[in-house]
Formats: sequence, C-alpha cells, structure tokens
Amino acid sequence: MSYVIGYHASHEQFPPSQLLRLVQQAEDAGFNAAMCSDHIHTWSSAQGESGFAWSWLGAAMHATNLTYGIVNAPGQRYHPAIIAQAVATLNEMFDGRFWIATGSGQALNEHITGGPWPAKDLRNERLKESVEVMRALWRGETVTHRGLVTVEDCRLFSLPEVEPTVIGAAVTAPTARWLAPWVDGLITVSHPPKVLEGVIRAFRDNGGGGKPVYVQAKHQWAETDDAALEMAFGQWKTNVFASKVTTEFNMPDQFEKAARYVRPEDVKEKVCVSSDPGVHVERIRGVFEAGADAVYVHQVGKNQEAFVETFGEHVLPEFDLAPLAEATA
Repeated sequence: MSYVIGYHASHEQFPPSQLLRLVQQAEDAGFNAAMCSDHIHTWSSAQGESGFAWSWLGAAMHATNLTYGIVNAPGQRYHPAIIAQAVATLNEMFDGRFWIATGSGQALNEHITGGPWPAKDLRNERLKESVEVMRALWRGETVTHRGLVTVEDCRLFSLPEVEPTVIGAAVTAPTARWLAPWVDGLITVSHPPKVLEGVIRAFRDNGGGGKPVYVQAKHQWAETDDAALEMAFGQWKTNVFASKVTTEFNMPDQFEKAARYVRPEDVKEKVCVSSDPGVHVERIRGVFEAGADAVYVHQVGKNQEAFVETFGEHVLPEFDLAPLAEATA
C-alpha cells in the first residue's frame, strides 16, 4: 500500500507568506499532499491570522507540485457560483490537482454577511443545493436556480478537462451517512479509534463504498513532552468542543470564554501530543488502519519549521509514500 500523508496549512494561525514557505518545506521534507483551512476569523486571539485562502492557493500550487484541498462552506459567506468558478480555475491551471471539501459551515465565519444562521437541517439542504449548482456549472450548463440559494443565468466558460472532485466534510456519523450517496469522498477529523471507525463505516455502508476517505489529524510535536503540551494547549484549547458548539459561536471571544475551564489533559484527548516521533507514527498508522486513504497532519502549535523537519526525518520514512503524481483525490 502506498500512503498519502499531507500537510495542513492553517490560515487562522499563520501569515500567508509563512504558509507559502511552509508548504514548500513540507514538499521538500516528503509530504506528498496538502490542504488548507478557509477562515475569516480565528478560533482565538492567540492564533491571530486571517489570510484569504483562495488567493494563497494559486501561489502555493504554482510554488509546489502537491495536490491541494480546502474545506469550504458554499451558500452564505460565499455564493456557490463564485466557488465553482474558483475551483474550475485552479483545476484548469493545475491539471486537476485541486479538490474541494464542502461542509455546512460554522457561524464563526459565515455569519459576517448579516443573514440569519440557519438550523443544521437547513444548512445541510443549502449545502446540497450549492453542490448541485456547482456541478452543473462545471458541466458547462447555464444555471438558473431558485431555492435556498439563488442563481440567475450563470455559465462558466473556463473549465478544466475533468470535473472537479467534491469531498464531503463530516465530523459525526449521521452527517457522514447523509453525505455518502452524493459526494465523491469523505473528510473527517481524528476521533478516537472506535469513533473514527464508526464515522467511516457510516459513510462506506450508506453509499460511500469505494470512495476515498481523508482524515485531518491533529498533532503536536516538540522537543519535550511538556513543551508539546504547552504549545497545544496555548493554540488549541478553544477547539476541543463538540461540533454542535463550534458551529454556533459567532466570535473568537466566545470560544475563549468557553475555554476558561479547559484543562491541558482535555486537549490531549483531541491532539496527539508527544516529543517521541514514534508516537506520531503509531497514531497515523492507526488512522490508516481505521480505514483512511489519506491523512492530513495539522501540527497545531507554532513550531512549524521544526515539526516539518522532524516529521521528514523520523515519521514520513516509516511509510511507503505514494509518488506525487499518484497522491491525488
């Protein structure tokens, strides 16, 4: 088996110029894929950045030979026709090296346009409509659609040779089950093994059989265990809550207030925290054993350069990594 282990570029934590250098370093170190977040707000003031992912992607894809993906919520902050155009342009320029993962979104980012924040069932319905609109545009159709999103006489003229891949983003098994019949694959996060296996099984048993599964895995390496835990706690204590919480808060200070009672050991339940590269190897191996086809490693702390170097020397060589040309969606 050849493995895909990607580098996650976190726009809410690092300036886009630094992230550009980091993906180049990650490719040199042996990571064979990449993905990035799409935020306008941070999760906390300790993170402190807000680069526009779509501008950055063109530069990153030109600067490296990696395949890239993004998690995006079309339908409120972004109109689906605009996202369809952005995805089509990146794939036309870079020979299909780009995939989009679509999710129902978080109020933290999506509420800024001033509209009401819908209930989860309406957000799901809006998401599916948005994907249907995007796929029609990628087929070269002229689209008029009036529903939870509105499109009037829209057609895209610059299209890639192959229709772009739509990966469904799901944190829970019910969402994975709902997505399975109509997306091209699944992306989820690194739950405990039994929970992760349940999310993947829900996807594969309900229409997702034979489709790829990606996992965004949270890790924190540092030279000592204490330093690793301190870094993880400082950057990621606002991100340990259930999805029904993280989707509803509007502003970073709400996450900070909720995190006042989070303990370092709570963060360790969500993040693989260790100074031992072997621990990280085994955690990644476990994600593949749970059924993942690709793992995108998100080092949650600020010591990115040292992390990339250490993983390149001690973690990635433990896996038979697929060549770049094969590490695609």
